Amino acid sequence: MASTLKTILFFSIFTVFFLSRVSPKPHPLDSLTPSEFLLVRAIVNQSYPTFTHKLSFQYVGLEEPDKQVVKSWLSEPSSQPPPRQALVILRLNQQTRELIVDLSIRSVVSDKLYSGFGYSTVTTEDQEAAVDLALKHGPFLASIRRRGINISEIACFSQTIGWYGQMKTNRQLQVKCYYLDGTVNSYLRPIGGITIVADIEQMKISKYVDRAVIPLPKAEGTDYRASMITLPFGPHFNAAPPKPPGQTGFKLDGNVVSWANWKFHLAFDARVGPVISLASIYDAEKKTYRQVMYRSYISELFVPYQDPTEGWYRTTIFDSGEYGLGNYVVPLEPLNDCPSGAVFVDVYYAASDSKPVQVPDAMCIFERHSGDVMWRHSDVKREITETRPDISIVVRMVATAGNYDYILDWEFKPSGSIKFLIGLTGVLQVKAVPYTNTDQIEEEVYGTLVAGNTIGVSHDHFLTYHLDLDIDGDANSFVKTHLIRKRVKDENIPRKSYWNVEHEIAKTESDAKIQIGLNPPELLVVNPNKETKFGNNVGYRLVPGSTARPLLAIDDFPQIRAAFTNNNVWVTPYNKSEKWAGGRFVDRSRGDDTLAVWTKKNRRIKNKDIVMWYTVGFHHVPCQEDFPVMPTLSVGFELKPTNFFEYNPVLKTVPPQHLSWPNCTK
Repeated sequence: MASTLKTILFFSIFTVFFLSRVSPKPHPLDSLTPSEFLLVRAIVNQSYPTFTHKLSFQYVGLEEPDKQVVKSWLSEPSSQPPPRQALVILRLNQQTRELIVDLSIRSVVSDKLYSGFGYSTVTTEDQEAAVDLALKHGPFLASIRRRGINISEIACFSQTIGWYGQMKTNRQLQVKCYYLDGTVNSYLRPIGGITIVADIEQMKISKYVDRAVIPLPKAEGTDYRASMITLPFGPHFNAAPPKPPGQTGFKLDGNVVSWANWKFHLAFDARVGPVISLASIYDAEKKTYRQVMYRSYISELFVPYQDPTEGWYRTTIFDSGEYGLGNYVVPLEPLNDCPSGAVFVDVYYAASDSKPVQVPDAMCIFERHSGDVMWRHSDVKREITETRPDISIVVRMVATAGNYDYILDWEFKPSGSIKFLIGLTGVLQVKAVPYTNTDQIEEEVYGTLVAGNTIGVSHDHFLTYHLDLDIDGDANSFVKTHLIRKRVKDENIPRKSYWNVEHEIAKTESDAKIQIGLNPPELLVVNPNKETKFGNNVGYRLVPGSTARPLLAIDDFPQIRAAFTNNNVWVTPYNKSEKWAGGRFVDRSRGDDTLAVWTKKNRRIKNKDIVMWYTVGFHHVPCQEDFPVMPTLSVGFELKPTNFFEYNPVLKTVPPQHLSWPNCTK
């Protein structure tokens, strides 16, 4: 045993030494590289050799350096960069440990046992173990025989089960199974009437109930492959074929993107997906880049289904905290997912043994020529027309979270605006029922009959963004601008009313909790220490998009865990440890470490380094057009400069060269 341990330590140290020699020095906010994942593995295995410990890496990601350290390095890039560190969450001998691994000195510098409630993200191995237990469970096999279906045509998937007031919880997953026979669509022929819960610590089925045999939905009409589509066909697109990739309008220097007047850093994280940092815009008047956004990403994605019956009530999913949104990343298809001229970026995340997993073409960067107008004006009397086309740059990733596909865009415009767009498509999560027509339904079915024996279950999507804005510097304030109706006091004027604005500066976190209604205030992040030459504070305004709020009762257990969705907007003082709105350990959590809990401290936020949190939410009542695959539904919001520039920053945009155009008289 001793000689084996010495051999492992020798090769671990050799691996650490070799990788540290060959790896170039990265940007402080770069994602961990494949060699760094291996380096983490080697360092951790020195403390916890795998032959003596049951070890699983639940999460490995960059331990973000302190903000001021990063900014200090940016002001003097030739200086020594901050140490590269990794945050590692281990499942070790049925306990959870949080480690900080310093890659610079090749050592574990912090090792803490977590004894609170909840668990870290479930791994692929966890999910596969639950499915394997189900497929070998005798009562389940008997249920399959009773239904007269072929076990070889069954596809099973595991899901988290949440928390419903238990004093003690184990790591458990529910398993849902579907019948393929006659289709490749894994999610549209659910085997109904069965509840399976697997304990993935004790490696046993902890609950099994076969309530009833429910008719299987038909396979016909569920295939979405182009090769299998039959007459009659839908629209044909007769546009000219796209040109082959050529010159791009942007520059990619390492992970720093420069385009038009924008510059930002792009990274990837297994838990949150794309991370946009250090977004700055060039001000031609001031001849310098000005700070806008230090760091942004999707902090949590909450999807509660609205069927409260046995077998369904547990389906309240936290895609980031329970699974890792970045772990869902899939390769993008040129010309379909991304247009001609796009540049593709590979990403890596750590498997449960911390070995790197490569996802090729996981993100793309491209110029969007939307056909929209950036600005225009026609002066008919003077026969003057000036117009400029709207062109932007987009960073895109697609996360396929089981049945759903999320298209995630960060779009930067020359005007200074940043748009955050989410496209939802993929396949509904459906429930098998005995009905083939709505006339037969006499009970509450919690959704829509979208096909024979198939209910598309109603559900919500709430995406909470972490937006660390640094508008011209760290010290910012949050301002609510209310539109107030007033009465005209001058009796000589026939008008009776008008509206004007009143500004309210939020002093504490409680002042900044906003539920956006039909007449929302204008919400701004301003720098109270910087003014335009006309005396206005420079700032950025939040332009809300879809603003649905939760309809679950606030004392319902899923909503207690997802209390960060109770408001559309929150503002907190910057705290490096407060980055995941649902808490660090979300699986089976109790809601005791969320954004809603942090803000109970009611900390001061006026003229501070602050973070804004914005939740995009909408309620999805399925319809037949969502079957068998859902047309993309896009929602989002925008951050827009407000008194940030001295005048329209795209006024001096050079117009494109005029060319002759068919079917146009000019």
